[in-house]
Amino acid sequence: MSDSSYNLDHLTELEAESIYVLREVAAQFDRPAILFSGGKDSIVVTHLAAKAFAPGRIPMPLVHIDTGHNFPETLEFRDNLVERLGARLIVGSVQETIDSGKVKEETGANASRNRLQTTTLIDAIEAHQFDACIGGARRDEEKARAKERFFSHRDDFSQWDPKNQRPELWNLFNGMHAPGEHFRVFPLNNWTELDVWNYILRENIALPSLYFAHDRVCIRRAGQILAHSDFLTLRPEETPETMHVRFRTLGDLTITGAFESDADTLEKIIDEVAATRITERGGRMDDKRSESAMEDRKKEGYF
Repeated sequence: MSDSSYNLDHLTELEAESIYVLREVAAQFDRPAILFSGGKDSIVVTHLAAKAFAPGRIPMPLVHIDTGHNFPETLEFRDNLVERLGARLIVGSVQETIDSGKVKEETGANASRNRLQTTTLIDAIEAHQFDACIGGARRDEEKARAKERFFSHRDDFSQWDPKNQRPELWNLFNGMHAPGEHFRVFPLNNWTELDVWNYILRENIALPSLYFAHDRVCIRRAGQILAHSDFLTLRPEETPETMHVRFRTLGDLTITGAFESDADTLEKIIDEVAATRITERGGRMDDKRSESAMEDRKKEGYF
């Protein structure tokens, strides 16, 4: 499915809706921020913010929660993007949260820092008194995320109650909040994965090389392909091997699954995404810990 056969009016409508949401954030909140993971969705949100507030700079900082187990390619891309946009970057360190004794590092072959980053995020929100945190999550990604509003309320403990969200009628958003409370805002709520990829192609948006097929040393674990690294504890039966892979979603190295693929261009990726029946987060090991893994983490304050 190439860009030429895609409904460009549909993309333009989605873009306009997202820009409207971003401008509403700027109008209603005093200290908003963009939660920047370095993945394609947060990159698209940042691109939309640059368009929404042009010719000025993005009037809110990018906040990246660094697990310490990130792909080097993601961090390099982040730094280059921030420099190009002249944006302000705030980095929260999970390693510093561990060192301070606020959280305890997981151990074992399936250890991950993914859940630990919630504490780091909440600390960053409190330290900078953010009253709105803009994320790149979409409703089509996962069943818990399908419950999110555009303006999704969090209490003064950063907790989310999916049964107690405000109605959003006729694109009217209620950002009223008590001191200490804040909102998570999701401008891409109505986008699909295919929408995102077609928009990236249309706008010629740069991405980390991880999204394109490349040779990488990986292991196979529980039906998943994981990038081999010093952060991964190998089991006796696991042998690293070079594979031709790409990633559909980016996160902590220890949990982000790769897919064997030959899609090394945006056009090939779009064709691949259009044909696949595997969900985008099907390669995320953290989502497989329980049926309600994502919702449990979101209630605790996760992205």
